[in-house]
Amino acid sequence: MSSVEKSGLFSDLHLLFNPRSIALVGASSRNDSVGGRTLENLQEFSNLKGPLYLINPTKSEIRGLPCYPSVGALPEPPDVSIITVPAKSVIAVLEECAEKGSKFAIVLTSGFGEMGEAGRRDEDTMREIAQRSGMRIYGPNCPGLNNINAKLGMSFSPAFRMDLAPGPIGLATQGGGLGRTIMQSMERGIGVAAWASSGNQADLDVSDFIHYMADAPDVKVIATIIEGFKSGEKFVAAVQHAADKGKPVVALKVGKSEYGIRAAQSHTASITGTAQINSMVLRQLGVIEVDDMDELVDTAWLLARQLPTGKESLVIYGPSGGAVTLAADKVGSAGLKLAEFETHTTERLKSLLPDYAAIANPVDVGTEIFTNSRLVDDTLQAVVDDPGVGLVLYAFPLDYGKVMRDNAESAVRVQAGTSVPILPVWMSDRLGDGYHALVKAGLVPSRSLSNAVRAVGHWIEWGRWIKQRDPDFKPQPVAHSRIGQEEPPTRTLSEVEAKQMLGRAGIPFMARGVAVEIEQAVLLADELGYPVVAKIVSPQIAHKSEVGGVAIGLSNANEVRVACEAILKSVAGKAPSASVEGLLIERMAGAGGVEVFVGVQRDAVFGPILSFGLGGIYVEVFKDISRRMLPLTRATCESMVREVQCFPLLDGARGKSKCDLRALEELLLSISQFVLANPQVREIDLNPVWVGAAGQGAIALDAVVIVEALSKNESE
Repeated sequence: MSSVEKSGLFSDLHLLFNPRSIALVGASSRNDSVGGRTLENLQEFSNLKGPLYLINPTKSEIRGLPCYPSVGALPEPPDVSIITVPAKSVIAVLEECAEKGSKFAIVLTSGFGEMGEAGRRDEDTMREIAQRSGMRIYGPNCPGLNNINAKLGMSFSPAFRMDLAPGPIGLATQGGGLGRTIMQSMERGIGVAAWASSGNQADLDVSDFIHYMADAPDVKVIATIIEGFKSGEKFVAAVQHAADKGKPVVALKVGKSEYGIRAAQSHTASITGTAQINSMVLRQLGVIEVDDMDELVDTAWLLARQLPTGKESLVIYGPSGGAVTLAADKVGSAGLKLAEFETHTTERLKSLLPDYAAIANPVDVGTEIFTNSRLVDDTLQAVVDDPGVGLVLYAFPLDYGKVMRDNAESAVRVQAGTSVPILPVWMSDRLGDGYHALVKAGLVPSRSLSNAVRAVGHWIEWGRWIKQRDPDFKPQPVAHSRIGQEEPPTRTLSEVEAKQMLGRAGIPFMARGVAVEIEQAVLLADELGYPVVAKIVSPQIAHKSEVGGVAIGLSNANEVRVACEAILKSVAGKAPSASVEGLLIERMAGAGGVEVFVGVQRDAVFGPILSFGLGGIYVEVFKDISRRMLPLTRATCESMVREVQCFPLLDGARGKSKCDLRALEELLLSISQFVLANPQVREIDLNPVWVGAAGQGAIALDAVVIVEALSKNESE
């Protein structure tokens, strides 16, 4: 058994991508059928390593190859069985393939989970067959599997024969249409090692293919288009495996808006998840999230050309002052850094360019390109030779026929002799000979400055992330996935119960007590010392201020008495059905300080997620929140606190005292440890958490805890 199989999450997919024998079930002589087009791709446009067996009980031969009446009649178990029969026959064929000992089955047929409940039941049966037999199933409702570097098309697509540019990018998608869009970026010069399009993911999913590509020696970068997640645990393990292998993963997650979510669910019956949480998970795992297809191609290809250090400074180069200035604006707005030339580079450029040319960064070589065919070779070489230059953004603002072709060929020559990436940006809609020269050389010109700058930003950021990543970070998995299942019943603890539960875990709160009647509340306030806060205690009231259930700043016994009477009267009028268990009397936090928010929710896909931001009502107004999967470390607590825009308020903005950041980070760490130790806790809401000046601590002033209602002892 391989190390991959020992992990329990992944199988060895080498023979799926490189089969020694293939069976085509539903082979057809009709070129316009799925079985006919698949046979044509395999027979005419693929380099098969071994026999191709055709299964068709009504034919003796097709296209010169003999037909077998069934999979069971084959002389040997095939490594891969490709199934193209109608949906009603697929389950029976899968059973036959499993019985014969086929290692993999690719189900091209549609009409399953994307169609409704009956189709989802069929997919459940597919999973059961896979688990029982060990035969892994790819699909259904997919365009097949293409290993471009091996020239193997297990697909019915008529475009396979046209999309055969080999290369270093591994492509893993759910849908076929957008995957083919990436494949056809070969027209811009990219090369693809293999494309796996998983469809409905009844068994194998995108995570399996990412994991395989992380080990594949011919893959440098993994590009993926995700509609939904079948298993958060597998996805996390797959992309972490890619990071361990030093391979970037670039992802386009579709289904972010309400419209997009509905479309993704109807397309592949996937769980799309919450956009904010998905983006946070990708960022935390070092997956580069992009927003569109061009951005995905530009970013993946730049990474395939050269892995970054994370410290790169850029040079903007071109023959147009306006173009390089616009590029400089884009670079500055993205927060990227322009390189500063060393003296010898500046002197070299001065000697090559006329006095009116711009020789600082950006470099504008101007109209000299019309009269000096060596100008780009010499000046661009001077730029890439500078030790402070990590990348050159070369703007081609327009097509000047032979002039731009010569410029492009100069860039190709310089690139051949340097490891510094030259990223061309072809800004004109006229794709002249210069553009095609760049494409032919594999420089893959970007079609807009905005996309190019975004790609460079992603490129540099991944270099920083891979150097700073914690290879030992293992997020807590979802122990039992509830995707597609009803959530278990829950109950909300009263504030008193919640604070007792959290307090035993070391979460700090103010001194407090519960009174069952008003005079007892007054005595309790006297004991605690003023000022105090009075709150209603009721398991049915989570947001006390909305029903008049809170009074703050009570400085003497009479104020406590009056406030408690007002609280009870207001609650009786606004929440008459709520059961009142008493009044919570609590010392007030000291003057000053900053109020923040700390929350935890258990995501159905990725498990417990901790959120941090500005407290009170501002968390909902400004949505200035940082999030992380658990467990947290001291380093992640520190980065969470510092990445929110409100951090200057905690760091002593405008001459105020710095807050007790150490205590705040300790509180976040304690919450993380508490959640991991208490899997019955579904949600936590600490709002506000008061953070005092250095040395004064961080204290949760309110607490809401929701637990699974599995027993009567959740808070014990």
